[in-house]
Amino acid sequence: MGWLTLWVVTITVLVPDELGMTELSKVDGVRPLRYDLDQPLPDGYADATVLVPGFLTGNRPVELLPKLPRLEYVQLLTAGAEAWIDQVPAGVLLSTCRGAHSVSTAELVLGGLITLYRDLWEFAASQRAGKWERRVTDTLQGRRALIIGAGDVGDAIARALRVFDVSTAMVGRTARDGVHGVADVPGLLGDVDIVVLVVPLTSQTTGLVDAAFLARMPDGAVLVNAARGPVVHTGALLAELESGRLRAVLDVTDPEPLPADHPLWTAPGLVLFPHQGGTCRAQFDRAWAIAAGEIGRFARGEKPHNAVRGEY
Repeated sequence: MGWLTLWVVTITVLVPDELGMTELSKVDGVRPLRYDLDQPLPDGYADATVLVPGFLTGNRPVELLPKLPRLEYVQLLTAGAEAWIDQVPAGVLLSTCRGAHSVSTAELVLGGLITLYRDLWEFAASQRAGKWERRVTDTLQGRRALIIGAGDVGDAIARALRVFDVSTAMVGRTARDGVHGVADVPGLLGDVDIVVLVVPLTSQTTGLVDAAFLARMPDGAVLVNAARGPVVHTGALLAELESGRLRAVLDVTDPEPLPADHPLWTAPGLVLFPHQGGTCRAQFDRAWAIAAGEIGRFARGEKPHNAVRGEY
């Protein structure tokens, strides 16, 4: 009887926080190694084949790339990859955390829309003033929404809106069953009450919503940007808000963070959040659950499910 020897390969993963250390320690074939951008790199860092940048650290961890001679894979904790898509060397995999923040982003989109349509900010002001003031408000029911971005976040938003009898149409980069293509957008804008943006920031989506785009939206329509600030031309949107023709819900802005003296702060008909879509108490648990699954696949020689190459 012969003996079968199994060689187990363990990969080293550079991890930005203690939760990541805990979660990745449970993954077979993975050796997590904690790093801190403000401290010298730990012993053994040069053996790392995987780098996990910290959540919303921008492109600061990019400075680590030249120091990692064995790097094969970068795993993000965010769904967006725009800060990394052009930074990762050729031959190095890049995977996002798609799916971690979809429901929380949908919650925020829905909350912003309900605030606008049901005048929740007015009721909050009455409560603070100790006034019992009833008022007739608008409603989401029966509205028509166009969701530009037919991925995981877009699907979650569509499901949430349909609960309120909002009819939804989806737009993806290319047309497919049940999804319009980008080329269809100009013809769709005039027949909807709500436009929701959940696209990644790429050269094709930067400035997508300009004055001409907004002009095609009907009077009283609502623009929701849950994507990235530069997808919308800020000056063009401000002109529409200040005229009172359109309203908006913004979770992201251009510039960001928004300066204290920026006119968006006082623009009428605007619900403004400070890039809050994925920020909730369970966000890191969900992000690390997905990241651990992706890194586990890589350790087994499989391709991560959320791997992206080049632009979306």
